[in-house]
Amino acid sequence: MNKRYLFHTIIPQLQHKNAIVITGMRQVGKTTLMRQLTEAWEGKFVWYDFDNPLDLLLFENIDYNVIYKELQREAGTKSEERFLVCIDEIQNFPKITKIIKYLIDHYGVKFIVTGSSNYYLRNLFPESLSGRKFLYTLYPLSFREYLYFHDLLPENELQPNLDDAFTNHSLSTVHKRSEFYDQYMEFGGFPEVVLTKDYETKRLILRNIFASFFEKDIKVFSELKDVKELRDLILLLGSRNGNILDVTRLSSELGINRVKAYSYLEFLEGIFFLRLIPKFTHSIDRSVAGGKKVYFSDTGILNLITKTSLGQLLETTIANQLQPYGAITYYNKRNTAEIDFILNEEIALEVKQKAVEPDMRKLEKLAANLNLKKHYIVSNTPVSMDNVVYPWFF
Repeated sequence: MNKRYLFHTIIPQLQHKNAIVITGMRQVGKTTLMRQLTEAWEGKFVWYDFDNPLDLLLFENIDYNVIYKELQREAGTKSEERFLVCIDEIQNFPKITKIIKYLIDHYGVKFIVTGSSNYYLRNLFPESLSGRKFLYTLYPLSFREYLYFHDLLPENELQPNLDDAFTNHSLSTVHKRSEFYDQYMEFGGFPEVVLTKDYETKRLILRNIFASFFEKDIKVFSELKDVKELRDLILLLGSRNGNILDVTRLSSELGINRVKAYSYLEFLEGIFFLRLIPKFTHSIDRSVAGGKKVYFSDTGILNLITKTSLGQLLETTIANQLQPYGAITYYNKRNTAEIDFILNEEIALEVKQKAVEPDMRKLEKLAANLNLKKHYIVSNTPVSMDNVVYPWFF
């Protein structure tokens, strides 16, 4: 079974005392990743799925020592023998973090758990496991992982590699990768979608993923009284994808107040449904959503919700591809001058279907004015020009 890059990141921590917490959108492969990690575990383990009410029974005991004894019995371990406990969907039982903390501190039990979002971990859990967890986020497949899943890239090249993106590549490599990129943009990076060949089946799977979001994720969002409000917000955001958010106007169109609009946006960002990218600024106040650009976290879901231009689809894909490389901002000066993305406050990136000289000159001037060290056009079409990079290598 294909392994994600995150698998190789987590492996060195598998024997550490801390709990491993894997979060991310539904259907991105968290459960599969956890199963692969159990195969690498040298010892016995037990598995619980908190979507199943029966699996919750053991952990409802108020005596944590009794819970340990029962876990030990089910794992079939001897006295003081260390074992692994895997728990899927921990957000369904917020009290579990207190139990995990106790069993780590008193018995050295190793835990690997999954949860559907940072929103739940931050807002619903009475104990954050501070100092006792390693937190990892699993995203939809990167394009490098997409190529690996199609046997077009070796497993040892899965690691995000910014140097590779800024390196000149042979034309044969360029064409080999670019022919798969359009499909990646259209259907996104959910593993089941990627591995399905039939286009109509891909769309059905995307519809099911979107439906499961409404069926499972939003039921624990206590501030949500009307599912229709959130649905309508998502539809409005679909048409605004890649644009600067005006929360006042957005809340007016929805017929809700700004506070509620902000809470919905925080929720959607917290479950990784979308990302909000702040303006490039040296101000320390980047905490509000107003003035941020919105991008859906998966282009397959975006295409399911709304029709979008090829340029916006490319820009959204790049926004998601840049995620592993650091902090992303954008620049906009009263809609007269803009840079699509600024990476780590030093690299200006402008996304174009095809790079041309006038765009390069404008980008060079803007980057110099902002004291940015480097500037590149990300072109979806091969061209003979300096400072051009291609989306197929991020």
